[in-house]
Amino acid sequence: MPSVPRKILFVCLGNICRSPAAEAVFRTLVANRGLDAVFEIDSVGTGGWHEGERADPRSRAEGERRGHDVDSRSRQVVASDLDHFEFIICMDRANHEAMTDLGAEEGKLHLLLEWHPSPDIDEVPDPYYGGEDGFVRMYELIEVACGKLLEEMLVEEES
Repeated sequence: MPSVPRKILFVCLGNICRSPAAEAVFRTLVANRGLDAVFEIDSVGTGGWHEGERADPRSRAEGERRGHDVDSRSRQVVASDLDHFEFIICMDRANHEAMTDLGAEEGKLHLLLEWHPSPDIDEVPDPYYGGEDGFVRMYELIEVACGKLLEEMLVEEES
């Protein structure tokens, strides 16, 4: 295991639906393996409309139903995040582009669904303006991708 934590930042638009869900899912996966000290995990939005707010109640409810504690507060990305985090994982292409425009290094930037086995989808759809089923689908995608991401990181550490 690494001597310093792997620093992962999940990114969506407002930091109240997708990225806090990904942060919570990844935290759960890491905690279940006793690897809390090995990872620093956070989430941000490219926009600051919800600064300081808790995640969307529908996201928190679906997360809780699945065993994830979605307890973060929304914050907007700041310049120091671009240097601090080694993995900047965006929920969609628009936020990936926004992070590029802010100066994030291309080698650090990823789409979360790079770790999803389905070739038919490469973005986590934003469920904000839809119903409960959008949050169910969001978590389905995030859980699979985060699981694969963690496995890949652990394999890299072993080699």
